[in-house]
Amino acid sequence: MIEPRAAKYPWGMEVIAAVDLYNDGSLPEVPEDQLVIVAGGPGEIVQIGHHTEANVPLYMVDFGIVVLGCTEEEILPAGSAAAKALLAGEAPAAATGVDA
Repeated sequence: MIEPRAAKYPWGMEVIAAVDLYNDGSLPEVPEDQLVIVAGGPGEIVQIGHHTEANVPLYMVDFGIVVLGCTEEEILPAGSAAAKALLAGEAPAAATGVDA
């Protein structure tokens, strides 16, 4: 059995959306494929789960208007260099989640 990959971010961390987040069908009251959270939208990790087939952590993020399940590629720690770059409108390549 493969050990679950450890979560990169802790519960309670303030984050921002690294990309625009659309309804994938998990929000029945919102049309599918509708933009739900714009890139840069602030949120907080309220729970961490695990997708067993993909062996990746899943983060339940409270964005204030909705709680969404996000992967590590879809969020950035608030205040990180990558988050600041994204909010400043710099190229998406700067939004890697890794501080220089």
